[in-house]
Amino acid sequence: MQTNQLQRNHPNRKRMIVARGGKRGKTSGRGGKGQSARAGNKRRPEWRDIIKKLPKLRGRGVNQNKSVKTAAEKPIVVSLAVLEGAFEAGAAITPAVLFEKGIISSWSGKIPKVKILGDGQLKKAFKVSGCAVSKTAKAEIEKAGGSIAN
Repeated sequence: MQTNQLQRNHPNRKRMIVARGGKRGKTSGRGGKGQSARAGNKRRPEWRDIIKKLPKLRGRGVNQNKSVKTAAEKPIVVSLAVLEGAFEAGAAITPAVLFEKGIISSWSGKIPKVKILGDGQLKKAFKVSGCAVSKTAKAEIEKAGGSIAN
Protein backbone atom coordinates (compact mmCIF):
# COMPACT_ATOMS: atom_id res chain seq x y z
CA MET A 1 0.00 0.00 0.00
CA GLN A 2 1.20 3.44 -0.83
CA THR A 3 0.62 6.72 0.92
CA ASN A 4 -1.60 7.98 -1.88
CA GLN A 5 -3.94 5.02 -1.35
CA LEU A 6 -4.55 5.61 2.36
CA GLN A 7 -8.08 6.46 3.48
CA ARG A 8 -9.36 7.76 6.79
CA ASN A 9 -11.75 5.80 8.95
CA HIS A 10 -13.73 8.99 9.64
CA PRO A 11 -13.71 11.52 6.83
CA ASN A 12 -13.96 15.24 7.63
CA ARG A 13 -17.44 16.55 8.41
CA LYS A 14 -18.84 19.06 5.97
CA ARG A 15 -18.17 22.60 7.00
CA MET A 16 -21.23 24.51 8.20
CA ILE A 17 -21.81 27.30 5.73
CA VAL A 18 -22.47 30.51 7.64
CA ALA A 19 -23.31 33.52 5.55
CA ARG A 20 -26.21 34.85 3.53
CA GLY A 21 -26.03 31.94 1.11
CA GLY A 22 -25.97 29.23 3.78
CA LYS A 23 -28.80 27.36 5.40
CA ARG A 24 -27.99 28.30 8.99
CA GLY A 25 -26.50 31.75 8.57
CA LYS A 26 -27.44 35.28 9.59
CA THR A 27 -31.02 34.95 10.91
CA SER A 28 -30.87 31.13 10.92
CA GLY A 29 -34.32 30.65 9.49
CA ARG A 30 -35.95 33.11 11.92
CA GLY A 31 -36.73 35.82 9.41
CA GLY A 32 -36.13 39.43 10.38
CA LYS A 33 -35.92 41.17 13.74
CA GLY A 34 -38.58 41.50 16.38
CA GLN A 35 -40.61 39.28 18.62
CA SER A 36 -40.74 36.39 16.16
CA ALA A 37 -36.94 36.33 15.84
CA ARG A 38 -36.38 35.82 19.57
CA ALA A 39 -35.90 32.57 21.43
CA GLY A 40 -39.00 31.16 23.09
CA ASN A 41 -41.33 32.82 20.59
CA LYS A 42 -44.75 31.17 20.81
CA ARG A 43 -47.45 33.72 20.08
CA ARG A 44 -51.08 32.64 20.28
CA PRO A 45 -52.96 33.07 17.01
CA GLU A 46 -55.40 36.02 17.21
CA TRP A 47 -58.28 34.02 15.79
CA ARG A 48 -58.03 31.48 18.61
CA ASP A 49 -58.84 34.18 21.16
CA ILE A 50 -61.71 35.41 19.00
CA ILE A 51 -63.15 31.88 18.77
CA LYS A 52 -62.84 31.44 22.55
CA LYS A 53 -64.93 34.58 23.11
CA LEU A 54 -67.78 33.42 20.87
CA PRO A 55 -70.68 31.83 22.74
CA LYS A 56 -71.24 28.13 22.26
CA LEU A 57 -74.23 27.39 20.05
CA ARG A 58 -76.48 25.18 22.13
CA GLY A 59 -79.53 23.34 20.90
CA ARG A 60 -80.18 20.79 18.21
CA GLY A 61 -77.66 22.01 15.67
CA VAL A 62 -77.92 20.53 12.19
CA ASN A 63 -80.99 18.54 13.20
CA GLN A 64 -83.05 21.56 14.24
CA ASN A 65 -85.61 21.02 11.50
CA LYS A 66 -86.12 17.33 12.28
CA SER A 67 -88.99 16.38 14.51
CA VAL A 68 -88.19 15.52 18.12
CA LYS A 69 -90.43 12.48 17.93
CA THR A 70 -88.68 9.30 16.92
CA ALA A 71 -89.86 7.34 13.91
CA ALA A 72 -91.38 4.73 16.24
CA GLU A 73 -93.66 7.37 17.81
CA LYS A 74 -94.90 8.67 14.47
CA PRO A 75 -97.71 6.59 13.02
CA ILE A 76 -97.28 4.74 9.74
CA VAL A 77 -99.75 6.00 7.15
CA VAL A 78 -102.10 3.55 5.39
CA SER A 79 -104.64 4.67 2.79
CA LEU A 80 -108.21 3.39 2.34
CA ALA A 81 -107.32 2.25 -1.18
CA VAL A 82 -104.76 -0.19 0.26
CA LEU A 83 -107.29 -1.55 2.76
CA GLU A 84 -109.90 -1.94 0.00
CA GLY A 85 -107.57 -4.14 -2.01
CA ALA A 86 -106.08 -6.16 0.84
CA PHE A 87 -109.13 -7.13 2.96
CA GLU A 88 -112.50 -8.82 2.51
CA ALA A 89 -115.75 -7.13 3.56
CA GLY A 90 -116.39 -7.24 7.31
CA ALA A 91 -112.73 -7.81 8.20
CA ALA A 92 -111.32 -6.54 11.51
CA ILE A 93 -108.38 -4.18 10.95
CA THR A 94 -105.75 -3.69 13.67
CA PRO A 95 -102.04 -2.86 13.52
CA ALA A 96 -101.22 -6.53 14.20
CA VAL A 97 -103.39 -7.69 11.27
CA LEU A 98 -101.80 -5.07 8.99
CA PHE A 99 -98.36 -6.35 10.05
CA GLU A 100 -99.32 -9.98 9.35
CA LYS A 101 -100.58 -9.05 5.87
CA GLY A 102 -97.28 -7.26 5.15
CA ILE A 103 -98.88 -3.83 4.68
CA ILE A 104 -96.74 -2.33 7.44
CA SER A 105 -93.35 -3.45 8.75
CA SER A 106 -92.10 -3.65 12.32
CA TRP A 107 -89.92 -0.96 13.88
CA SER A 108 -87.17 -2.23 16.20
CA GLY A 109 -89.09 -5.48 16.64
CA LYS A 110 -92.31 -3.71 17.62
CA ILE A 111 -95.52 -3.15 15.70
CA PRO A 112 -95.74 0.62 15.12
CA LYS A 113 -98.76 2.90 15.46
CA VAL A 114 -100.95 3.19 12.36
CA LYS A 115 -103.00 6.06 10.96
CA ILE A 116 -105.58 5.45 8.25
CA LEU A 117 -105.96 8.27 5.74
CA GLY A 118 -108.98 8.83 3.54
CA ASP A 119 -107.48 8.71 0.07
CA GLY A 120 -109.34 6.27 -2.16
CA GLN A 121 -112.92 5.01 -2.33
CA LEU A 122 -114.24 2.41 0.10
CA LYS A 123 -117.04 -0.01 -0.82
CA LYS A 124 -116.47 -2.68 1.86
CA ALA A 125 -117.40 -2.41 5.53
CA PHE A 126 -114.50 -2.80 7.96
CA LYS A 127 -114.16 -2.92 11.75
CA VAL A 128 -111.19 -0.72 12.55
CA SER A 129 -109.63 -0.79 16.03
CA GLY A 130 -106.32 0.34 17.54
CA CYS A 131 -105.60 2.72 14.65
CA ALA A 132 -105.75 6.50 14.40
CA VAL A 133 -108.20 7.55 11.68
CA SER A 134 -108.44 10.85 9.81
CA LYS A 135 -111.78 12.69 9.52
CA THR A 136 -112.20 11.87 5.84
CA ALA A 137 -111.32 8.20 6.42
CA LYS A 138 -113.77 8.02 9.32
CA ALA A 139 -116.53 9.45 7.13
CA GLU A 140 -115.74 6.96 4.33
CA ILE A 141 -115.67 3.95 6.68
CA GLU A 142 -118.96 4.87 8.33
CA LYS A 143 -120.52 5.63 4.91
CA ALA A 144 -119.56 2.11 3.74
CA GLY A 145 -121.18 0.62 6.88
CA GLY A 146 -118.05 -0.05 8.90
CA SER A 147 -117.20 0.88 12.48
CA ILE A 148 -114.26 2.45 14.33
CA ALA A 149 -113.28 1.51 17.88
CA ASN A 150 -110.28 2.97 19.66
